[in-house]
Amino acid sequence: MPEPLLELEGVVAGYGGFTALFGVSLRVEPGEAVAVIGPNGAGKTTLLRVISKLVPTRAGRIRLDGRDLAEVEPHRIVELGVAHVPENRRLFPRLTVEENLRMGAFTPKARARFSERLEEVYALFPRLKERRGQLAGTLSGGEQQMCAIGRGLMSAPRLLLLDEPSAGLAPVVVQQVFELVRRIARSGLTVLIVEQNVQQVLRIVDRAYLLEAGRIRGEGPAAAMLASEEIKKAYIGL
Repeated sequence: MPEPLLELEGVVAGYGGFTALFGVSLRVEPGEAVAVIGPNGAGKTTLLRVISKLVPTRAGRIRLDGRDLAEVEPHRIVELGVAHVPENRRLFPRLTVEENLRMGAFTPKARARFSERLEEVYALFPRLKERRGQLAGTLSGGEQQMCAIGRGLMSAPRLLLLDEPSAGLAPVVVQQVFELVRRIARSGLTVLIVEQNVQQVLRIVDRAYLLEAGRIRGEGPAAAMLASEEIKKAYIGL
């Protein structure tokens, strides 16, 4: 079996005295789009924060391209090719769209290709090009999400971590965001997406893991998960 781009083995993590993840193991192959689905409070956001080293592991191992991340300092994660688009977007509201995008290209390697990456992001998100001089805090929710994803792409990542990209958006905008994520995934970029909108996300990824109460309770091809009666009843309301 080829080396996965990302592999977690028995990861335990949490905050203070609270444990959020209990022995989580998963793998993401190069070029694959993988979703982690599950209810609120399952540990999905913590999982992404552990991968990007915002939350330390208490046990277990995380490897990126076979490299153990235990010795890697958090600020070097972006240099290794991981971009994390956080929940609630976390833009700089008083900076323009283009200034926010520039913030995503802060590593020396990304700075050297800034103009090229900027044109690629604007080709993917023409709306952002129209709004390039507008303050990010004045954008609509959907435009802010585009800007947040665009900022993540500015570092030319090998692995894009997306945390609840549909959260708080109107249904019609949710469709647009998922279509953009589908296009990004089909371009060959490896994507790990955490999402509560189970029905939508399972239509755009290759595989999925079900995370409940900090433990992986199931995994499989997205189509099989979408057809699962158990998942339909619990998460899709059918």
